[in-house]
Amino acid sequence: MSTTQKISTVTLGAGGPTVGVQGFGAMGISEFYGDTDETAARDTLEATLETGVTLIDTADSYGHGANETFLAPFVAAHRDEITLATKFGIERSDDPAYRGIRNDPAYIRKAVEGSLRRLDVDVIDLYYMHRHDPAVPFAESIGTMAELVAEGKVKHLGLSEVTGAELREAHALHPITALQSEWSLFSRDVETSAVGAAAELGVALVPYSPLGRGFLTGSFTQAEELKGADIRLTQPRFNGDNASRNAALLEPVRTVAAAHDATAGQIALAWVQQRAQVHGLTVVPIPGTRKRTRLVENSAATRITLTPEELALLEPIAGQVSGDRYPDMSFTAAGRE
Repeated sequence: MSTTQKISTVTLGAGGPTVGVQGFGAMGISEFYGDTDETAARDTLEATLETGVTLIDTADSYGHGANETFLAPFVAAHRDEITLATKFGIERSDDPAYRGIRNDPAYIRKAVEGSLRRLDVDVIDLYYMHRHDPAVPFAESIGTMAELVAEGKVKHLGLSEVTGAELREAHALHPITALQSEWSLFSRDVETSAVGAAAELGVALVPYSPLGRGFLTGSFTQAEELKGADIRLTQPRFNGDNASRNAALLEPVRTVAAAHDATAGQIALAWVQQRAQVHGLTVVPIPGTRKRTRLVENSAATRITLTPEELALLEPIAGQVSGDRYPDMSFTAAGRE
């Protein structure tokens, strides 16, 4: 399997940007998955363009803004080659455990100015509402985001972790280019309503954690194996008996990987691409990594085609997963379905 061939491209939404069929999630560079070698991370960023990965995804909450600042030199060097996506909506504080949700207009305006400054850009290509606060009417939040488009500060709008009904409501106020939600062999609750709505509206889906936060690659089998302040230590499905039961579900993934001379992670990514085709969706998964070799490996997954028999073998996995993907699912669309 080639490791140098560039991936193909797709267009996000109606009239959205053209990007590689796989993007890059930068979150782990700044926190959540242990310490980062910044030199290696910068080398990995350079490898994105070499493989055709052009959608670069960050958020103002990652590292309390440090992720956007880290990306700024790369963005400046390659501004015309990449599609830059960032997010607002998750409020952080000095308490590392605190997560608030803010969608009010004043907060949105403050957030976008902060992101523009840290990223050192005049315009954000794709601006997501990171989490939706049902207490704030979409007329206020989406209305403010639409104003940012009219003012030239943002080109396209996105939402993250919303239900199908919420996506339709928001899209009626202003075209939504992309929906970002967790979607993988281990996490398929997005299919309850959001996938159908996205397909109906022509909204692209940008799956985060398509590798099940690394669990689908087999890189760890219990959260206890992880070091430092790793977010997976707090997530129910990676701990205790849940983790043991979930690790046993990976055998079909390894079987299919062996048939393609591929890694388990590549099969997980190929599954997301083909599952989207079933629903008639444009999809751009954003696996994250801090290693060049992993990025090249991930991009090669876009050239794997799974057979109907292999897809059938993988189909039951998500229905057997033990434990929620977050300790508090109220922050997700699944918590509001």
